Amino acid sequence: MTSHRAARLALAAFATWVHAAAAGGPPWSEPGAVPLGELVASARFTREDEALYRFPRADSPRRGSVFAGAHLPVFASRTGAGCETTWLMVGPLAWVCRAKVQLSEAPALTPSDVPPARPDGLPYRYYFVGRDGSAAYGRLEFADDAEPEMDLQPGFGVALVDERQRGDQRYGLTHHGQWVPMRDLVPVRPYLFQGEELGARGLTIAWVLDDGAPTFKRPSLASRTKETRGRLQVVTVKAEAGKGNEAFVQIEDELWMRARDVRRPTRGEVPLEVGAGERWIDVELASQTLVAYEGERPVFATVVSTGKGRPGSATGTPKGAFRIWVKLKSSTMDNLEDEYASNVYAIEDVPHVQYFSKGVALHAAFWHRSFGRVRSHGCVNLAPLDAERLYHFTGPRVPAGWSAALPTEFDRGTVVRVR
Repeated sequence: MTSHRAARLALAAFATWVHAAAAGGPPWSEPGAVPLGELVASARFTREDEALYRFPRADSPRRGSVFAGAHLPVFASRTGAGCETTWLMVGPLAWVCRAKVQLSEAPALTPSDVPPARPDGLPYRYYFVGRDGSAAYGRLEFADDAEPEMDLQPGFGVALVDERQRGDQRYGLTHHGQWVPMRDLVPVRPYLFQGEELGARGLTIAWVLDDGAPTFKRPSLASRTKETRGRLQVVTVKAEAGKGNEAFVQIEDELWMRARDVRRPTRGEVPLEVGAGERWIDVELASQTLVAYEGERPVFATVVSTGKGRPGSATGTPKGAFRIWVKLKSSTMDNLEDEYASNVYAIEDVPHVQYFSKGVALHAAFWHRSFGRVRSHGCVNLAPLDAERLYHFTGPRVPAGWSAALPTEFDRGTVVRVR
């Protein structure tokens, strides 16, 4: 059986099991299924990032992963290679070995059970390690009294999920289960910049690059006014004049700015890989902007920071059209294995990560505010609220409780074109 045919059968079976459950019977009551019991409602995942597979066998392609503590609905049970018990279907084309989870009478996770989004677009509370460095401990009772599991260098980023008092000191629990003294940490300041929903105005907008950007009465340097514009202020482009370093854009009646003082996206041709009406992302290196499209219609635009190297270099953002091949709620990024690196960095749980070309991704960046200028090691950096917005815009969809999702032929990765 081809994987494509098997996928179609799996989705058809999924719909049948959902219908059976809605009719009052447990989803594994279908002929040939392995019974689990009338009271089973969900599978509770106990390990962080437990793997999901596309089919009920261990050699199947990966489908995604799940957060520890999540309850996912159980739609079916089947025997299969690589699992001594049975495989459980916990979503469309999503199977897990029963030995990896706990069966539960509790209802499955629903969107209302998901913690509300933070106002800054970040899934955790983030901190930087201070200038004297710090240490991470596996158990709170051993903090500062035993050898640490890990030394944290100045500037490293950690994501905290809890905070506790021990004696006269407070310690933060990282998403990776380690305790770090709060005295050594500096909180990340919220950054609430976000791009623009375009609506009917289309691509007539631009962002001011620097504070104090000058304005002019006419497209001439000799007509400078006393008015200035602030960094990342949004302006509407009404007209253009001049070329090269002498190019101007009109932002109001009788008010102009130099084109080099703004970041303005230009319309991109729809890539051949994009179907009619399909969503896609256009990243323009020259303007350091990103536009989200639905077919030919631009719906959202913002400024980004792409790779500081030339396209094709180790720190450049590659040009071309790609499809997102995996989405992760968060991913640790570092260069600790690069023995030749002049500057060592490590950021735990970088949020809203969408890999589209090998290790190059769209993702949130909370450690800088240089959007509109090249800055990254090759990825497309976004302000946190923009990264969150695009994470929900693109495919594949990441269901509630999942920490990562890979595309299928029924839920393809969105096209990201870099030009």
